[in-house]
Amino acid sequence: MSTATKPPASSPSKANRIGLEIATYRGGKTTLCAGCGHNAITERIIEAFFEMGVRPSQVIKLSGIGCSSKAPAYFLASSHGFNGVHGRMPSIATGSLLGNQTLMAIGISGDGDTASIGMGQFVHLMRRNVPLIYIIEDNGCYGLTKGQFSATADLGSKQKSGVINDLPAIDTCALAIELGATFVARSFSGDKKQLLAILKAAIAHRGIAMLDVISPCVTFNDHEGSTKSYAYMKEHDDPLQEIDFVPFFQNIEVNYDPGETQDIQLHDGSHLRLRKLAPDFDATDHLKALLAMEAAKERNEVLTGVFYVNTHRKDFVELLNLVDEPLATLPEERVRPGREVLEEIMEELR
Repeated sequence: MSTATKPPASSPSKANRIGLEIATYRGGKTTLCAGCGHNAITERIIEAFFEMGVRPSQVIKLSGIGCSSKAPAYFLASSHGFNGVHGRMPSIATGSLLGNQTLMAIGISGDGDTASIGMGQFVHLMRRNVPLIYIIEDNGCYGLTKGQFSATADLGSKQKSGVINDLPAIDTCALAIELGATFVARSFSGDKKQLLAILKAAIAHRGIAMLDVISPCVTFNDHEGSTKSYAYMKEHDDPLQEIDFVPFFQNIEVNYDPGETQDIQLHDGSHLRLRKLAPDFDATDHLKALLAMEAAKERNEVLTGVFYVNTHRKDFVELLNLVDEPLATLPEERVRPGREVLEEIMEELR
């Protein structure tokens, strides 16, 4: 007599702490080139929001123009979204968050969208400390217009045609720190563990969280001579620390040497633990961050990790002393002054 083997019962779908499955955090199918670093960043964004248990309906995702600006279509399909004009995403993000400060905002930009046409907007976004996760998908070229050098292309790097870049690069991380950004980091799309930990910390941070992510363009900037290629990054990536993130909803005790690991408590109660690979580095000291970045440049290395965190500075919404309710939901009588108020103001100006 033969016996049939009963097939194993299918395992239940894994849900996060708010009961949602990871499929809820996905978006449409990507139309970017196969192997594009931007797609790897999208996957880490999906994982980070899923693991942190952020409800998609409470998120607004924003972008400008460029290959990077297509990325919001590929994650958090049920969240709010707005694709703005080239370089103007920071203004839209600022207005959206002032209209409804209960939203969590994530902006996806590129090195052209940020460091060229959008530089003026980027500067004021950083100095205002707008509570926004701002990701630069940095490939050092203009992927939509045949791969010309962008403003973040390194001096001496080479195009596929053989043209050498003779202009110095704009370091968006150094600029963000100088301007007053309160969370600044750099990562590589090929480093899943580091990028995921940084993204989760950015979600827990309150204020501008600026992430420059080197994201190789497989069509125009992944060749020998490029300093933004997969091969170059794998050879020259210089991690500043090993990053461990403990979310506020997990009561995990980790033993660590206080002299070697820096523990930073973030706004929501989560802990960012940075095991130092560089001696005497302090992620809360902006001068040490700038010096470490400059030293790496001299060594022709790409420094990655969390450069700077400031949990004490007020964000832009707090500085404006807005009411607790979203401005967008207030009735007209609370947002539009009456005639007598306007007459009183005019009288004061006489």
